[in-house]
Amino acid sequence: MKKTVKNTVFSAMFLALCIVLPFLNFGSTQIGNAISPMHIPVLICGFVCGWQYGMAVGFIAPLLRYLLFHMPPIYPIGAAMAFELAAYGLLCGLLYKAFPKKNIYIYPALIISMLGGRIVWGIARYIMAGLSGSEFSLSMFAAGAFVNAVPAIICHIILVPLVVMAFKKAGYMNDK
Repeated sequence: MKKTVKNTVFSAMFLALCIVLPFLNFGSTQIGNAISPMHIPVLICGFVCGWQYGMAVGFIAPLLRYLLFHMPPIYPIGAAMAFELAAYGLLCGLLYKAFPKKNIYIYPALIISMLGGRIVWGIARYIMAGLSGSEFSLSMFAAGAFVNAVPAIICHIILVPLVVMAFKKAGYMNDK
């Protein structure tokens, strides 16, 4: 019971961070958008709370943010993001559970999760493009998932493991 309460409370905190962090634009720059701030709490949630919580927070976050602030636009961006972020939380939780509990394994779990989430995003965008009669090419996928996402990828690879290690050191991880 105690573990469920802890995971629920942390998940609520991570969901709240998903709602608030995109408001950070660091002055007049748009670096806040460039680092994909909604992704960070979802990735951490998957590691800290497990795949079920990470997947739920990831799916709910963009939809709730749209309901509250009309951002991101719900179709196709918000809907595709919901699937992408759900995949991030799911994969982080599953891979962290599967890999040895040494800190070094946080990195491959994170990188594989980020790749998997981007593939899910591409599939979702492709399906939505087909449904709406628009185009979503392989070059559009590469640009959106990798080329334009380089600042976010670097930020996530640096920041997420450090935060996860801090949670682990504090004894908040589901390491059993």
